[in-house]
Parts: sequence; structure tokens; C-alpha cells
Amino acid sequence: EVQLVESGGGLVQPGGSLRLSCVVSGFTIDNYAIGWFRQAPGLEREGVSCISRGSGPYYDDSVKGRFTISSDNAKNTVYLQMNNLKVEDTAVYFCAAPKVQGSCYKWALSDDYWGQGTQVTVSS
Repeated sequence: EVQLVESGGGLVQPGGSLRLSCVVSGFTIDNYAIGWFRQAPGLEREGVSCISRGSGPYYDDSVKGRFTISSDNAKNTVYLQMNNLKVEDTAVYFCAAPKVQGSCYKWALSDDYWGQGTQVTVSS
């Protein structure tokens, strides 16, 4: 059974840091793209970052230079290190993977596995 489980969210002040984890079971992450997405109240889901073997990682311009995506194949886990957090980063963060192998840049977002989400709140 395929499962993606996010953790690491919480309440932080602006300028603070969090590291999110996405633990994957049911397939080996080395063969797949893994992406981080977020959704704030009243807004549509947006892509944050993505990692895959076929190309360099993807970062949305809003987080470039502040967030870093990485993976640990031994733990079958993908991380999102978030530094210099801003109030506008507040959202529920989800990790996801396509059901077919491939790179981030060929991901159609049409047939995917999703985690349950973890809340990130940035507030002074």
C-alpha cells in the first residue's frame, strides 16, 4: 500500500525555520518525482518544490533562496528545509508523487498519491 506522511509543521515567528518531512512507503522514491505543494485558506493549491533524478530541483520563485528540497533514499524520505519564513508562507503543506516514474518537469498532476498535509503557521 502506498502512503505519504508529512510531519514537521508548526507555529514559528517570521524569520524562523522549519524542516518538513515526507515519509514514503510502498515504492522507492529514487525512481519517482516527489513534490511539495501548499494551500492557504481561500487560495488555490500551488507548487512549492519538486525533486527527481532526471533534472535539477524545482522551486517556485516565491521560495527560491529560502527553501531547500532534499531526499534520503535510505529512509525513503523527502525533506523541505524552510528558512527565513514569511507570514505569506502560512499554509497546509502537502507532499505528493505521480503514480508513474518520471521527472518533475513531466509531471501532469493527473494521477497522483497525496499525503494528509501538515500545517505551517508563520506569525508574530
